[in-house]
Amino acid sequence: MRNEQMNSQRNDTNISKSRNNKKLTTMLWLSLVALMALLQGSAAVEFTFDLADNAEDCFYEEIKRNTSAYFEFQVSAGGQQDVDVTLKDPQNKIIYSLERATFDSHQFTAETTGVYTACFSNKFSAFSHKIVYVDFQVGDEPSLPGVDEHATVLTQMETSAQAIHKALNDILDAQTHHRLREAQGRKRAEDINQRVMVWASLETASVILIGLVQILVLRNFFTDRKPSQARYGRL
Repeated sequence: MRNEQMNSQRNDTNISKSRNNKKLTTMLWLSLVALMALLQGSAAVEFTFDLADNAEDCFYEEIKRNTSAYFEFQVSAGGQQDVDVTLKDPQNKIIYSLERATFDSHQFTAETTGVYTACFSNKFSAFSHKIVYVDFQVGDEPSLPGVDEHATVLTQMETSAQAIHKALNDILDAQTHHRLREAQGRKRAEDINQRVMVWASLETASVILIGLVQILVLRNFFTDRKPSQARYGRL
């Protein structure tokens, strides 16, 4: 009886271990599939650049006909945080234009194949440069490998893979916006710190100047001669 109980306990332990191993393997596989989908995503350009004062910078992206594209920008720091934005097609026709904008997004479908141009202008500002974030995505995001390639009903594992993939995309978007907010806060803090330092330096210089003037005035009070002393000195 004792041997049978020990064998049953061992069997239960082995079954629980195998179940845990299967769950761990499933989670690792789902994470791998989601990461592969992110790495094999649509053609996208995401960057931040410094736009000098009284200047204009243009960027180019080749898009095929009937391909959807998503264009987004945001001024994270500099001046009033505004720029002029223009988006042109290969025939140099303006398909999107905005003046003195801080952030915006535009989605469109390419009518012709060619190089599309996105220009950012800061010519209206003669003193302050701008830091601009740009996200230019071309084409739809491809389906998950082995998940969305068939028309049958999705299994529980495939549904979980889709959910993980969507959650990872949401995390990436949230991290991007948090980084932009952090850059705005850091730039604002640096500007405030610089102004405080300038104001403190002016106050220090004023205190030193007032002290010197007071010393000179007091010194003149004690060095002035009386009229009688001046007359005796001439004699």
